Amino acid sequence: MEQEKDREKQKMRGSEARWRGAIANLTEMSSNLESLQSLLLKKAVFVDDDTFTKASLSSEQSRTIKVLEQRVETLERELDAAITAAAHARLEKRQAEASQKAAELRAQEITKELENTTKVFELHMEELRAKQEEISKRDKEIKLLEAIIQTLGARESHSTSG
Repeated sequence: MEQEKDREKQKMRGSEARWRGAIANLTEMSSNLESLQSLLLKKAVFVDDDTFTKASLSSEQSRTIKVLEQRVETLERELDAAITAAAHARLEKRQAEASQKAAELRAQEITKELENTTKVFELHMEELRAKQEEISKRDKEIKLLEAIIQTLGARESHSTSG
């Protein structure tokens, strides 16, 4: 990741240096053309068609150079903005991936917790059923003993009265 950033920075530096060199050359040419144009305007009174054509061409080239310089600057700004946007998008993507991983881990933890809770609940239910069965069994035993006691109590009262 860091190496990619370093490579991108180095590419940008090389590209920026080339663009700056081109702009410097264009600026120098523009300056030379302007100097030539001003010299021609001050000193030339009458020129032949060939000289006039060359001067006109020089002037047109000067204007073209200025337009191209402006276009280069605009393209540089657009390139910088695109590079910044791409870096921002990569960062957002990494953050989204990290958030997704964290959410997946949390979902796994919750699933495990639910499974464990379910197992504990099942064990408690089995224990409650077993106790309910034991209570029912003892309840039946108590009723049987009560019936036996009543039967013995009734016999005893018949034998004392008889």
